[in-house]
This record gives sequence, C-alpha cells and structure tokens, in this order.
Amino acid sequence: MIRSTLIPVLLAAIALTALPALAQPAPPRAEPPRPFGPAITVEGTAEVRSDPEVATVRLGVVAQAPGAQAAQEKANGNAGAILAAVRALGVPAAAVQTSDLSLSPLYPSGGRQDQETEPRIVGYQATNTVSVRLERMDQVGQVIDAGLKAGANRVDGVDFGLKDEGPARSRALARAVAEARQKAQAIAGALNVQLGEVIEAMEGSVGTVTPRFEARGMAAMAASTSTPVSAGQITTAATVTVRYRIAP
Repeated sequence: MIRSTLIPVLLAAIALTALPALAQPAPPRAEPPRPFGPAITVEGTAEVRSDPEVATVRLGVVAQAPGAQAAQEKANGNAGAILAAVRALGVPAAAVQTSDLSLSPLYPSGGRQDQETEPRIVGYQATNTVSVRLERMDQVGQVIDAGLKAGANRVDGVDFGLKDEGPARSRALARAVAEARQKAQAIAGALNVQLGEVIEAMEGSVGTVTPRFEARGMAAMAASTSTPVSAGQITTAATVTVRYRIAP
C-alpha cells in the first residue's frame, strides 16, 4: 500500500507535469482577408479568326455480302484502292491511315421473328474508313474525288484545324484583356473616379470553333465533276474577368 503521506506528493507531481500542456498558447487565428476597397470589375471578350492550316478528310467503304469473310475482303479491297489513289496525289503515306474497321451481321427487315429462337442472319456488312490529313487546302476536293472514283461510297466529312492553337488563344486572351481595360476606363470616367491597379484577373472560357464540311448525298457527289470545298476560317474566342482598384 502507498502510505497516506505520499498521496499529496504524487498529486502535486501529476499537477506539475500537466501544467506545460495547459499553459501552451492557442495557435494564432488566421486573419481575415483585407478588403480591397472600392473596385471596378469588368469582363472582356474577344475573337480571333485564323485561316485553317490542316484538314482531315474521312472516306469510307461499306460492303455487304452473304458471308463475313467475303464482305470484309470486298471492303478491304476498295479501301486499298482508295489508299493508292490518295497517295498518287502526292499525299505522304504517314498522313493516310485506317481510322475505323467494323463487321456486323445483317438481319431480315420486316419479317416476323420467333422470339424463342435466335434471329436469322442473312448477310454481313463490313465498314472500312480511311482518314487523310492534309496540309494543303487545295488538295481536299482532289482527295474526295479520287476516293470516290476508287470505290468510296461514304464521305464522313472534313474537319479543319490549326497545327497549334496556342498562338491564336494567346492573341484572343490579349484582346480580351484590352477590351476589359477599355470597359473599366469607361466606367471610371462615367463615375468621375480614377482607375487604379489591377487587383485580380481570371481567365474564363477559351475555345476554338473549327469549321466542318458536311458531305452531300453520294449520288450528287458522284455526278459532279469536282467537289468544291470552302474551308472558311477558324474562330478562337476568349473571356477574362478583371478587377481594378479605384484610386483614392
């Protein structure tokens, strides 16, 4: 047993060991953000238009046959002819590739099927799509015409774009900032105050809208002597929000 005379000593020792923990100062509180004071917040928008630098033409072959292998071989043969015709125009081999390849069964249309049995397959359909990337816009129509003559029976369209969207985006952002400052100066003048320094600037949406050439009907395209394609221009838009301090 612990003698009664030792109990006060033990209690005093426990109290002394607990004092440092209780005496520790509380962590400093985070100061609230200082107000900016009177300010003018504006939004600037701008668009930049650029001529397209690249185009991607997609030519397709759809072939049907009673057997799966026959349908695939027919589609592959026509796709090979398309590739040869495109390369004959001087398009580099690295710019031509197969972008889609599929094979699916065909079922009878309109006929009533027994729900308890598997649907009857009447044939197969094979699809082979060739994508051609061009850096000369005058070759777009030539590639479409050559592909149709070589056996393409589907044109999925043409996408136009830029080799690098970075410079166009930078120009659009710079113009958006300039427009924002013009707005802020106009507001400051109307309020009869002086525009101060920039407090905050935030980038909004920045995007590029690329034109797309939608193919006409196959009959109309096959009957035409040449396929005219107008690329138009590529639009890059940017939005920024800028906050200016009102000078005292």
